[in-house]
Amino acid sequence: MSEKHHIHLHLARMGGSEMHYIEDAFRTNWVAPLGPNVEAFENSLEQYYKPRHAAVLSSGTAAIHLALVMLGIKAGDEVIVQSLTFCASANPVTYLGAKPVFVDSEPDTWNISPTLLKKAIDDRIAKTGHKPKAIIAVDLYGMPAKLDEIEQIAKRYDIPLIEDSAEAMGSIYNGRICGSYGRYGILSFNGNKMITTSGGGALLCNTPEEKNKAIFYATQAREKAEYYQHKETGYNYRMSNICAGIGRGQMDVLEEHLAHHKMLHDIYQDAFKDVKGISVHSNPNSRFDSNYWLTNILIDKEICGKDCTQVMHRLAESGIESRRLWKPMHQQPVFAEAPTYTDGTADRLFNQGLCLPSGPCVSKKDAEFVVKTIKEFLS
Repeated sequence: MSEKHHIHLHLARMGGSEMHYIEDAFRTNWVAPLGPNVEAFENSLEQYYKPRHAAVLSSGTAAIHLALVMLGIKAGDEVIVQSLTFCASANPVTYLGAKPVFVDSEPDTWNISPTLLKKAIDDRIAKTGHKPKAIIAVDLYGMPAKLDEIEQIAKRYDIPLIEDSAEAMGSIYNGRICGSYGRYGILSFNGNKMITTSGGGALLCNTPEEKNKAIFYATQAREKAEYYQHKETGYNYRMSNICAGIGRGQMDVLEEHLAHHKMLHDIYQDAFKDVKGISVHSNPNSRFDSNYWLTNILIDKEICGKDCTQVMHRLAESGIESRRLWKPMHQQPVFAEAPTYTDGTADRLFNQGLCLPSGPCVSKKDAEFVVKTIKEFLS
C-alpha cells in the first residue's frame, strides 16, 4: 500500500447515469426546487418504500424539523430523542422552542433502550403532568433499532414516533424496511450516505395528504392565491431539480452499494473475530439486517493496551481516515440542561467505539490494509 494512498471513511461514488439527469435539467432550464427530476426521484423512493409517500427536501435535518412541525410540536413541549446520535436528530427540537429529553441506548443495537424509554415517559408524566409529544428513534450507523418494541411503547402511550433512518437506507428489521415505522420516516442523502444527492433528505409519510402538507411547508407555506399569501410559517426546504437528478442516478446503484458495505463488514468481522479486546458491531440476530453504512469496532483498552483515539491517530499516520462514534447528546454542552435517562451504555460505547472506512470507494485491499495497520499497532 503506497504511503500516498489515502483511504477515506466514506466517499460518494457515482453510478454513471447521474450526469444524464443533471444535463437534462440544464438543457430544459429546470434548475429550481421543482421539476421532472424531483417528481421522478420521489416516485422511485415511493416504489422502494411502498406504501410510504416521499417528499424530497434539502436535508435530513429539514425532514426531522418538518415532521415535528406536522406533529404540532410547540415551545415548551418535550420530545424524547435517542442520546447516542448525530446532533441533527436533536437540534430541530430546539428550533421550535421545544425541549429534548435524552434516552440511553441498549447494548445490542446501540439504539434507544425500550426499557429506559418507558421509564422516561413515566417519569416525565409524573414530574410534569404531561407526556412527551413525540419520540425520535434512530437506526444508528445503519443498525435497526428494536422498532417493534419501540413502536408498541409509542402506541401504548399514544405518542407519535419518528424513525430517523438517515443512516439506514436499505436496512431491514423483522422483514420490514427501515424508514417505514412510526408516523414519519427520515432519510438523508448527504455526501457520505448510502446514496447521495450532494446534500438532501426526504420525509416519508403515510398518506398523500401528509406528503402534500410537507411540500407546502417546504415551499414557504404559500397559499393557493393569485398573489403571495401566507397564513402559516413556511421554510425553504425543497430539493432542487439538479440534486434530485443525482438522486435518480444513485437509485440505480443502491443495491450495489448495499452489497459492497456488507462485503466490507464481513472482511472486518472475520479479521477481528479472534482479536481479544476488539468486537465488531454486527446484527444481533436474524431479525436484523443492517446496511452497515459504517462498520464500527469497540476497543477495550484494558485488554488491547490502546484506546480508540490512539488507534484513530495511528490509522491517520498511515493515510487511513477513521472517526470516533457520535458523542452522546447528554454529554454535549449545548444540551447540558436537558433531562436524561441513562445507564452508562452510550458513554461506554463512545469511549471505546471507532468507525472504520466503509464507503463504496473502499476496496477489499483497502479494508485489509486497515486491519493490518490496527493489528500491527496493537501488537
